[in-house]
Amino acid sequence: MIRVLVSACLLGEKVRYNGGDSASSHPVLAAWIAEGRVVPFCPEVAGGLGVPRPAAEIVGGDGAAVLRGVARIVTREAVDVTDAFRRGADLALHAAREAGARVAILKNGSPSCGSSYIYDGTFTGTRAAGQGTTAAELERAGVRVFSETQIDEAAACVKDLEK
Repeated sequence: MIRVLVSACLLGEKVRYNGGDSASSHPVLAAWIAEGRVVPFCPEVAGGLGVPRPAAEIVGGDGAAVLRGVARIVTREAVDVTDAFRRGADLALHAAREAGARVAILKNGSPSCGSSYIYDGTFTGTRAAGQGTTAAELERAGVRVFSETQIDEAAACVKDLEK
């Protein structure tokens, strides 16, 4: 059985920076939970950040650039939290490998979990194309990453992998 790493906030865990969640009621997620496929994970909490915590954005690139050491992740108050985000990405990859997860569903927009967009580092709510650190780390290792708006595509990927 293919396991799926899922952002804990999408499963209703109150781990987002503002102390909230982004719970998804998608029936595929509910079925996967019942089947024991889901591996819940919050890279930011795993990396050592608290709940709630200051909002953070990537400055100077995207998650892949952070992993290469050419971009940083900072809070609005200019506190550098890059190391916590890198640690969280490493721990997410470790959790995926330990569980045999070959697919991930991550919260888009996050500096960790964004799969198609993040915010541009200006704290103005401006989106930028790119991935967060965890999404980039997982994809680099061969884990297929989808956002919470792509759960049906993720389900199709799981079916293909199980053929």
